[in-house]
Amino acid sequence: MPNPLVSQRLPQQRNEVIDRRQKIRFSFEGESYKGFSGDTISSALWASGVRVLGRSFKYHRPRGIFSMADVDCNAMMESPAETNIRGDVTPITEDLTVTAVNTVGGVKNDALRILDKFSAFTPVGFYYKAFHTPRRLFPFYENSIRKVAGLGRVNETRSTPPSPKDYAFCDVIVVGAGPSGLAAAFSAAEQGAQVILVDENEYAGGSFRYLHVGDENFSKLWDRVQSHPRIATRLGTLAAGYYADHWLALVDTQRMTKLRARSVVVAAGCYEQPAVFRNNDLPGVMLAAGALRLMQLYSVRPFAKAIVLTANADGYEAALTFSDAGIEIAAMVDLRPAGEPGSLAAEVAKRKIPIHRGSAVYEAVPGPGKRSIKGAVVCALDAKGAVLPDTGVTIAGDGIAMSVGWTPADGLLRQANTRMVYSADLEQFVPHEFPSGVFAAGRVNGIYDLHHKIEDGRCAGLEAALYLATAKEDKIGPRPERSGPARSHAYPVFFHPKGKNFIDLDEDVTLKDIENACQEGFDYPELLKRYSTVGMGSSQGKHSNLLALRVLTRWRGEEMRTKEMTTARPFTRAIKLSHLAGRIFTAVRRTPIHSFHEAHRAKFMYAGSWMRPEYYQTDGLSREQCIYREAKNVRHGVGLIDLGTLGKIEACGPDVVEFLHRFYTGLFARLRVGRSRYGAMCDESGVVIDDGIVGRLAENRFYFSTTTTGSDAIFQLMQRWIIEWGLGVLLTNVTSHYLAMNLAGPHSIEVLQPLTDIDLSGAAFPYLRIREGTVAGVPARLSRVGFVGEFGFEIHLNADGALHAWNALMEAGKPFEILPFGVEAQRILRLEKGHIIIGQDTDGLTQPDEAGMAWAVKMRKPFFFGQRSLVILQKKQRLRELVGFTLPEDYEGPLPKESHLVIENDEIAGRVTSIGLSPAVGRPIGLAYVKPEQNQVGRKINIRIENGAFVEATVAALPFYDPENLRQKPKKTTVA
Repeated sequence: MPNPLVSQRLPQQRNEVIDRRQKIRFSFEGESYKGFSGDTISSALWASGVRVLGRSFKYHRPRGIFSMADVDCNAMMESPAETNIRGDVTPITEDLTVTAVNTVGGVKNDALRILDKFSAFTPVGFYYKAFHTPRRLFPFYENSIRKVAGLGRVNETRSTPPSPKDYAFCDVIVVGAGPSGLAAAFSAAEQGAQVILVDENEYAGGSFRYLHVGDENFSKLWDRVQSHPRIATRLGTLAAGYYADHWLALVDTQRMTKLRARSVVVAAGCYEQPAVFRNNDLPGVMLAAGALRLMQLYSVRPFAKAIVLTANADGYEAALTFSDAGIEIAAMVDLRPAGEPGSLAAEVAKRKIPIHRGSAVYEAVPGPGKRSIKGAVVCALDAKGAVLPDTGVTIAGDGIAMSVGWTPADGLLRQANTRMVYSADLEQFVPHEFPSGVFAAGRVNGIYDLHHKIEDGRCAGLEAALYLATAKEDKIGPRPERSGPARSHAYPVFFHPKGKNFIDLDEDVTLKDIENACQEGFDYPELLKRYSTVGMGSSQGKHSNLLALRVLTRWRGEEMRTKEMTTARPFTRAIKLSHLAGRIFTAVRRTPIHSFHEAHRAKFMYAGSWMRPEYYQTDGLSREQCIYREAKNVRHGVGLIDLGTLGKIEACGPDVVEFLHRFYTGLFARLRVGRSRYGAMCDESGVVIDDGIVGRLAENRFYFSTTTTGSDAIFQLMQRWIIEWGLGVLLTNVTSHYLAMNLAGPHSIEVLQPLTDIDLSGAAFPYLRIREGTVAGVPARLSRVGFVGEFGFEIHLNADGALHAWNALMEAGKPFEILPFGVEAQRILRLEKGHIIIGQDTDGLTQPDEAGMAWAVKMRKPFFFGQRSLVILQKKQRLRELVGFTLPEDYEGPLPKESHLVIENDEIAGRVTSIGLSPAVGRPIGLAYVKPEQNQVGRKINIRIENGAFVEATVAALPFYDPENLRQKPKKTTVA
C-alpha cells in the first residue's frame, strides 16, 4: 500500500488537465489535503495516498477508485451544502469540506462494517421475506434498514441554488467529443449543417486523452472543430435524455438546456466492464481505463505494482503504458488460451513481464482491514473457461487493472428506439436498426480501431447532413465494417465458493445473489433487475447490467443473441433535482398593503400565489394566543383584514344576467341595482368549485368576487363560455386593480363614517347592499356583508390609494383599539358563523346539498352548470353531510386537526374539515362530514387524532354564534 506521506504524483503527462501552478487545499473526513486546480476529489485523494474513499451500500465494505468515469458509487461524498457528490468527476475547490456518505464513525472505521460479516444472513430479497411479523414491529425494522443502507442524507437547511433552463436548436447534434464525434461534427458542418457538439467531460478528445495518447489526429481534428463557424461546442455537458422528435435534455453545472435537433449522431463510446472474482470490489482493483484516466489526465500513479487482467489488446496497451510510467507489472493474466497475437504481446514479453495465458484472477488478496489489496490468486482455466482452483498461484501487487470487455454507451440510442442486437463476433450489443434521423459512430457502433473510428464518424456526419438535405454531394462511401477479434470476453465471471464475487458494486449484488434470484424464478431480465436491484444504483447498471445478463443467460442455458438489455429510460446519468426544478421560481403576489403587514410583524402564509398575513405577532404571546386575541377583538371592538387576494371581476353587457344565471346556482334577474347576493358555482358534475358575492352596480353591470385560488381559472373559464355561447358580455379581471379590505366589529361604523361620503346608517345602507363613493378620498365600493359574523363593511378601492385608505382607517380606529387581523382569525370568526370555505370545507366531490348549501341552489332555472347532475344526485341517497361539532368546554387534550377521521363502528364515517378554539363560544368548535344518520344535534361522534386516540365530540346546530343574525344590525350610536 502506498505511503500516505509520499505523493503519488507522476511527472507531467502529455494530456494532463491539472494546473500545477494552482494549489488547492480541501478537507476529507476531517483531515486536510492538497491538490491542484483541475483535480477531482478522487484524484487528489489518491495522489495523497488515500485509498478508502467510501463504503459500500449494503455491506459497508471499503471502496476506492474504480472507473474515474462517474459510473460507480465507490466515491460518493457529501458536504455541508450538498449530498451525493461524485468524487470521480467533482473538481476540488478551495476550502471544500467533504465526508463519505453512508458511514457511522467515518470512512476509516465505519462501525457498520460489521454487516459484512453477516452477509450470509442478508441475501438478495431478504427484505421481501423477513421482518413482516410481528406486524407492529415492521416500522422499526424498516427505519433501521434505511439508516444503515443507502447513500447521502438530505440537508433540509440547504438553500437550493438557482438552476435556470435554456433552449437551443441545431441541425445536427453530435454526442461525444472523442475521435468519431469530432470527425462527425466536422464533416456535418462542412456540408452546411449547424452543429452542436456536446461531451460530458470538461475536456474534448475522449479516448484520445487516455488510450490513444500522442496520436496526431487529435490536434488536427480539435483545431478544425474549434475554428469551424458552424460548430458550437459544449463541454462539461451531459446529453441526459432523448425524447420524441430529436428533443434532447442537455445538462451542465448551471442549467438544463432543452435542445431540438433535426438529426442526432451518437458517438458516446463504451463503458469498460469489470471481471467478477472474489474481492473484486476492494481499493486497488480498478478498470484499466480508470487507471489510465488517473495517470494521463491527473498524473497520479494508480498503483506501484500491478496485475493486469485482460482479454483484449486494450489490456496489453494499458500494461505497456503503466510500464512506461515506472509502474511494475507483476503479471499479465490473459483469459484467452492463445493470448494476444502480434507485436503487443512481443513487446510485453520483451520487457520480461510474465504472461499467464488461459488464466484468470480467482481472488484479490485483501490487505489489512480490506482497505487495500496485497496480491491476487491466479488460476488456470479449463477448456470451458471454468477456474481450476488447484492451479492457483499468489502474485504480489497493490493493484489489479481489469480490461476484459466493453459495453456501448447506448442509452440515448435505445431511448430513441434504436434496435440493439448482440454480436457474437464482438461479444457486445451493437445498433442494428435506427429510427429516422438517428446515427451512431465509433465504439458505440462496434468500431474500435482508431482510424476506423475517425472514418466511421466522418461517414455518420455526412449521413446526418444528407438526411437533412444539406449535403453538397454524396461523399459517404462505405462505412468501416465491424471486425474482430472481440474486445469483450464472453463470460469474465469466475465463481469462488467463499463468495464476495461482485456483479454490481453500486448495490452490493454478488454472483450468488443473481443465481439465487434465478433459482427463485426471477429469471427474466426485468424481473431479475427488480428483485435483485442489480443495475438500480447510481450508475444505473453501466458496469453490471451486461454482466448480470451474461450470468442469467448461462444459467438458463441460452445464447446471448436471444437476449435484450432492460429498458433504457432517461436520464442516462443521475441528475440533480435542482436542475429538474429549474429556477425554482415561485410566483409571489403581494397586496398593496404588504408594507404595513411587514411593519406590524405579520407572519405570512401562501394563499395560492399570494402572501397573506396568517396572524400578527405580539410579544409574549404564542401563535394561538395571537390568533385568539385578534378574533376576540373583532367580536368586541373593531378589526381590519386585507382581502386584496380575492378574485374581483366586472361583467357588463346586454346578456350579463343570462350569463350569471348559467354560471351561478342562484337567481339574479330580480336583484335590484345596489344590492348583492351570495353566489355559488358548480362544475358539470355538480361539484361546488367556487363562491363569492355578486353585486349589481347598474342594470347590465355586475361586480363579483371569487376565491383567492380560483380567480384566474374562473376568469378563463368564463371567457371561454362567453365565446362558446355567443353572449354579449364584456368581462374584466380587476383582481389587481382593486384592493379589498373588511372592516368588521361593533365599532366599525364609527371608524368608517368620518372617512366616507356614503351614508352608513342601517336605514340607508342595509345588509347585503353595495354602494359607490370614496374612503379617505379614494374611489371605493362598499358592501354590507358578514362573512365573519359581525357588522361591517367590505371595502373595494383603487389599488394605488389602498395603503393611504388603510392607514387612515387604522388611525381613525385608534380610539376603539382597532387591530389588524389575519387569515387564521378570520377562519375562526367565519367558523363561529358556520360559513364554509371552498376548498377547505369542500373537496373534489362535494355537492351543495352535502355542504348545507341547498338554499343557494335554484333548480327552477332553465340551466346552470351542474344542474342536470344535481337532478340525478338529488334522487340518490346522500352519503355524507357537513355538520358542526363542539368539544367539551373543559377539554384540555390535543385538538383534532383538519382531515382527522370520524370513526363509527371501526369504519370511516367522515372527516374534520375545520376546527379551532372559539372566543365567542368558549370551547373548541369545528365542521366535519359525517354519515347522514349522525347529523342529529346532540349526537356523539368519535374523531381519531394523530396518536391513534379518540376524541368524543358532539354534533351542534349551525351557526354556533348569533343564529338570529342580530350582530348585523348597527349599534344605536350617533356618529358625527
